[in-house]
Amino acid sequence: MSAPVLLVLGAGPGVGLTVARLFAGDGYAVFLATRLAEEAEPLVAELRGEGHTADGGGVDLSDPADITRLVTEVGAQLGRIDVLHFNPSMFREADPLELSVPELIEDFTIGAAALLPAVQGALPFFADGARVLVTGSAAADKPWNKAASLGVQKAAVRNLVTSLDTTLAPKGFRAVAVQINGVLGSGAFTRDLVAEALHAAATRSLDEWTPHVSYDG
Repeated sequence: MSAPVLLVLGAGPGVGLTVARLFAGDGYAVFLATRLAEEAEPLVAELRGEGHTADGGGVDLSDPADITRLVTEVGAQLGRIDVLHFNPSMFREADPLELSVPELIEDFTIGAAALLPAVQGALPFFADGARVLVTGSAAADKPWNKAASLGVQKAAVRNLVTSLDTTLAPKGFRAVAVQINGVLGSGAFTRDLVAEALHAAATRSLDEWTPHVSYDG
């Protein structure tokens, strides 16, 4: 049987890469999807330099067809998807009186709606016990008015995970959103500690499963 596979959408040098490193340490083959293919290259090189199996590529998360393409290619290439980590968010400094409808829709599409084609595309490749892992934020409950679209994204994606988990459970798959209730990079919210919380949430037993986990440090 081939190694289990982690696919990270919205990968970057922070939490996305650190989560990938934890799963790679568990024996997973990792695929890092960034906005542009060249952005994935140094991240992949870092993991390979540590002895892990890793690859990467670019995907336009505003384009459902491109998401489907990327996820399908990864599933076909690696033969399975065991954990799909949805990590993107769009930060736009604009309050509700400044934010336009097209801007809100653009941010929402990438930070929340893109999860739909990602899961739908991955479904035929999900291995037994596959998991969908979503990086959430305290902005879902306590939005900063100066970045109004971020709160909409995080509230929406958390809600969507609830429906996804209920829908996937009879098929033997589960989904979880981990709400990070702190500022990334400080105190108990370093990327290493946040990544450990995400990894732990995705690898829980079914007896412990809930679609939402709060990380409070």
